[in-house]
Amino acid sequence: MIDCVENRLLTSRRGLLLGGASFAAWAYLPKFARAADGRDPRMVVVILRGALDGLATVAPVGDPDYAGLHGSIALAADGAHPAIKLDGFFALHPEMPEFARMYRDQRAAVIHAVSTPYRDRSHFDGQDVLESGYAGPGRVQSGWLNRALEALPRGERVSSGLAVGPTTPLVLRGNAPTVGWAPVALPQADDDTAMRLVDLYRHRDPVLASALSQGLQLEKAATGDDMKPKPGNQVAQMRQVARGAAKLMAADDGPRIAALAFDGWDTHANEGGPVGRLAFLLGGLDGALAEFESGLGDRWRDTIVVVATEFGRTARINGTDGTDHGTGTIALLAGGAVKGGRVISDWPGLKPANLYEGRDLKPTTDLRSVIKGVLQGQFDLSDQVLAQTVFPDSAGAGPMKGLVA
Repeated sequence: MIDCVENRLLTSRRGLLLGGASFAAWAYLPKFARAADGRDPRMVVVILRGALDGLATVAPVGDPDYAGLHGSIALAADGAHPAIKLDGFFALHPEMPEFARMYRDQRAAVIHAVSTPYRDRSHFDGQDVLESGYAGPGRVQSGWLNRALEALPRGERVSSGLAVGPTTPLVLRGNAPTVGWAPVALPQADDDTAMRLVDLYRHRDPVLASALSQGLQLEKAATGDDMKPKPGNQVAQMRQVARGAAKLMAADDGPRIAALAFDGWDTHANEGGPVGRLAFLLGGLDGALAEFESGLGDRWRDTIVVVATEFGRTARINGTDGTDHGTGTIALLAGGAVKGGRVISDWPGLKPANLYEGRDLKPTTDLRSVIKGVLQGQFDLSDQVLAQTVFPDSAGAGPMKGLVA
């Protein structure tokens, strides 16, 4: 039994412990300090894997070409399930009332017509670009968030990262031997089996055994089942994961930076409009944001949650009432540290001549600029570090200003 679990979970000394893991903790990260203003900032990155339909999440109801392109799944400002008005042009999906409230309180913002530099519509490669921070796929096995952590100034405050997802997000993955950390993913096994794994590796590999032991302790600190998505309700899973992560991040010695990955956003068929599959998923995301707000308590004031996806979906629906792989989409910001109440967009329009390759929302904002703006506002990272280390060779995509309150 123990050999089977070992082979399934422990891939290498520095490798990730996979095998259906839903929670991973990064131990041994160095400390960092926030400067003189006394803030204790936190950042959560939520990755929606499968490509989010930005036009169905934050709908350009003021664009005369929108309804015709999105057809039966287009949102409308009136009717049985009206979209939530954000301004005179954009409206939010009705299954996101918590985000709408944060937006009204100026603690949430939307960046529309955004994308990474990737343009070839492969989920695998698109996710690689989104999480690695490089302009093309297959470059590295480390993520931009991990490299941002390494660049933070050292100080007295505790710094550690927390990654959550069906597999550990690349965005918070890295080798980083100079800072002495080890990734830990918690196996979905009983406590007895897990502890036998710790004992097995205590003599073979003390560092890995210690990391696994610390990860198990973090799991218990998250009230046991809070961090373990249960079979069945995907909406409940999103909320459970966010609730457990928020509890850990709210602690004085808890992680300041986290990454979560939610699967299932590939809506090729039967996507639904104000009700249906996408509505169900957006309700889960909305609930997860609310869990972070309530779970972080006073820490929410200094927190920013960034929600991003690998690319958007086609502007025109397909023959199965869904949308195919596209390009431009949205990014969402939420948290007490967000300078919100805004939809930020250089709107390209949806006329056929304005669509990217005649089919997609044309991206006018580089997602790297958005993320750079958050990292700079939260953690004071310089333009040079952001352009050369965090997002290599990205000097042309400068940090977006004014995102942090």
